[in-house]
Amino acid sequence: MPGKSTDGPVSRLLNRRISSRISGFIVGRGLPVTPNMMSLLTFTVGLAAVVLALYGHLVLAGLAAQASSILDGVDGEIARLTGRASRRGAFLDTMLDRYTDMLLIGATMWSAMRISGVTVEAAVLAGLLALTGDLLVSYLHARGVLDLGVHPSQVGPLDSIASRDVRILLLSLFLVASRPYWALIAVGVLAHSYVIVKTVYLLEHHAD
Repeated sequence: MPGKSTDGPVSRLLNRRISSRISGFIVGRGLPVTPNMMSLLTFTVGLAAVVLALYGHLVLAGLAAQASSILDGVDGEIARLTGRASRRGAFLDTMLDRYTDMLLIGATMWSAMRISGVTVEAAVLAGLLALTGDLLVSYLHARGVLDLGVHPSQVGPLDSIASRDVRILLLSLFLVASRPYWALIAVGVLAHSYVIVKTVYLLEHHAD
């Protein structure tokens, strides 16, 4: 099952291979699962990752976060397979994704303070680095489409190297390795590097 043109490398190589099987099973068996129900289920799994991280179960938190990322593709796939794609559904999915990301970063920051032995100041700064980077990637993509008529991930260098699927996998791997502080640093540096490079490219090549 083809994904979206804006899919990142993790979605193309891993997530879609699993999510498409789940979607195909749901639609093929005629199960009464709507795209919005899947969006809410995905959000629930993301919340489970948040709770697990808050209680220090980092391996399980990392696995749950990646499971949520995989399930995140199912709602759209069901919508396309059944002809029920809608702007409202896409909007709901996007908003739930942002809440999941922010809560997961916050829980990872909390874990960094409790487990990694870093100072509160260092954990907060790392958390802000990851949070602002995460939000700016989404904002860059939205404004690129609205203001310049182009999705930044599809033009210029770095392709989709900091797309949500990549950020979640990176965070998940560091959580599984019980390195929450470095999870925040890795996500933040990747996201901000991507935003800066794409912004410079867009300003140079898509001027008025």
